[in-house]
Amino acid sequence: MSRRALRRLRGEQRGQQEPGLGELGPDDGPESGQQRPEGVVRGRRGVSNRFELITSEELEDDLPSKEERADTRLKEHDVAERNDEESVPEEREGDGQRNGEEAERPDQTPVLSNKPRKKKKKRKTKKASAGEALEDNDLEDIDSLLEKIEDTNGILQETQSGVIADSRPLLYVEHRNLNPENELKRYFGARAVLGDQRPRQRQRQYVRSTWLTVPKNTWPRYSKTGIAMQLVETRRGVQYFTFEHHREYQQVQFKFLDAVESMDPNNIVLLLQMNPYHVDSLLQLSDVCRMQEDQEMARDLIERVLYSLECAFHPVFSLTSGSCRLDYRRPENRAFFLALFKHLMFLEKRGCPRTALEFCKLILSLDPENDPLCVLLMIDFLSLRAREYTFLTRMFEEWESHRNLSQLPNFAFSVPLAYFFLSQQEEHSEMESSQTRERAARLIQLALIMFPSVLMPLLDHCSVQPDARVASHSFFGLNAQISQPPALNQLTSLYVGRTHSLWKDPAVMAWLETNVHEVLHLVDIKDPLVEECELKRKMRYQSAPRNIYRHVILSEMKEATAALPLEVTSQPVMGFDPLPPLDSIVSYTRPERTNHPSNESTLSLFFRSLLPNFNLQGDIRHDGDDEAGAGQDLNQGVNRLMAAMRDMLANIQFQEPPRDDNPEGDGDWD
Repeated sequence: MSRRALRRLRGEQRGQQEPGLGELGPDDGPESGQQRPEGVVRGRRGVSNRFELITSEELEDDLPSKEERADTRLKEHDVAERNDEESVPEEREGDGQRNGEEAERPDQTPVLSNKPRKKKKKRKTKKASAGEALEDNDLEDIDSLLEKIEDTNGILQETQSGVIADSRPLLYVEHRNLNPENELKRYFGARAVLGDQRPRQRQRQYVRSTWLTVPKNTWPRYSKTGIAMQLVETRRGVQYFTFEHHREYQQVQFKFLDAVESMDPNNIVLLLQMNPYHVDSLLQLSDVCRMQEDQEMARDLIERVLYSLECAFHPVFSLTSGSCRLDYRRPENRAFFLALFKHLMFLEKRGCPRTALEFCKLILSLDPENDPLCVLLMIDFLSLRAREYTFLTRMFEEWESHRNLSQLPNFAFSVPLAYFFLSQQEEHSEMESSQTRERAARLIQLALIMFPSVLMPLLDHCSVQPDARVASHSFFGLNAQISQPPALNQLTSLYVGRTHSLWKDPAVMAWLETNVHEVLHLVDIKDPLVEECELKRKMRYQSAPRNIYRHVILSEMKEATAALPLEVTSQPVMGFDPLPPLDSIVSYTRPERTNHPSNESTLSLFFRSLLPNFNLQGDIRHDGDDEAGAGQDLNQGVNRLMAAMRDMLANIQFQEPPRDDNPEGDGDWD
């Protein structure tokens, strides 16, 4: 029998007996007349110091954890030696438990007051080591855990019925979809996307958290730029905001306009060194970097613009509500529209169509009535690439009545394509799939009748040769492309150049071929719908609005840019403000430069070209000059001329001709 068992046995015997003098506290003497309960006597077990009661209770609480730790150590030791001795682990475990109890017995003596602290630390380290052995390294990362939670929430929302999605506004923006890293993590995993960035982020200096972009360590330190946002008015639950430029920022804006007129990008770089968050300079320099094939720097500059403008947001301004408006007619607001659009284009090229679609919805929510950048021409493409077919069909159903989306070639072809993809999904029933397929066929036939000039360029981009009936028919021939108005030619060229990759699927091409033959049958029987659509094409699309031209310039699609009219291509287009609205609301104007008429002589102009600060005539007199003052001015002019000549001669340095070390080489001079 071990000592510990003997102690327990003795303790129980002491508890059953009357307490001795050493077991009584200062208030528990025979004179006090108080008798302790039996349980209390058993619990104290002959404590002579009343402060030992505190440590003894803590030790009793810690006792199970110590035994568990002993068992864990023994089990790990047994696993290592299981191949050598299979029958010994049980005996060792029993002996180890007794030895562990004997080893832990001195810990129960309340002599040292710091023992429980050490045991708590040991217990934490043991638990942490056990957790590291059981869990994977990815679960230790907080970012991966949050990403998994977001993914599960997104899966639950997608698997549920469309009631929750339909209850939200159409242009509702989700914050988590504005971060392209979240989309890349879903494609490639968190470790492949982040890499070694996580330790650096923990040591990063404090920066303001934003939704549109993530600030980088390489950016200059942000300070107040002189841009602020004000709430203009609120009408029918819609809030109208505007950006404002303070006086200091206006002075920087004037310097930027001077740098643009100089046609030297180095002047913009110098301006950004002094004002690293001037938005128009960042936009213009981003275009310069993109023309020089420096895509990374161009994208980084656009992200700095978004960060600078988001730091100036009004506290009430919301990105997700869809009820905040900005007027594009104000020059101060245009930088935000353009930065969002260019950032969207970079995201789409980067392979993040879901994030690009969210930014497209954000741009459209800022001014859905006017749509200054005409993002309706590309929201269908992003929806199809992101496989958000339900969003595209819902938008078409809700906006068709008041926006006539079917009159745009991109919606006329993309919506039936979205219905076709929905009919291919397995989660729908057979009846729902057949109804969706019939609707897709009806819409694509209507699109082919309304816009017959789309088919042949689309097949050409997809490297598909049409059959003999389609190639020889005049309805889809070359005459359909020549006879259409120029504005319609721009829309069809833009759509084909942007979305032709979505039609290369063999199943999609087979479905399109079937409907093309159905359309040719309707044309041959002279269906009245064919003539009606032809009249609509001739009456409409006479001239494109200015926002479509602006969209074509920003998109840089070769097929659509070549179809721009001469009045657009002949005027200079600036990257920071392409095709400004004709009804702009100007809050401040640039001061005009004072250019006095030149009455200087040829000699004066010559010295002015050498020395820009030289002025022969001095200050121009607006009042009448006397004859006496004229001679004095002439003398002063001569003196200035002589002083300028002395300065010029003093600065001239003559360079000695190079000497040849070989003196015999002089014979080569002729």
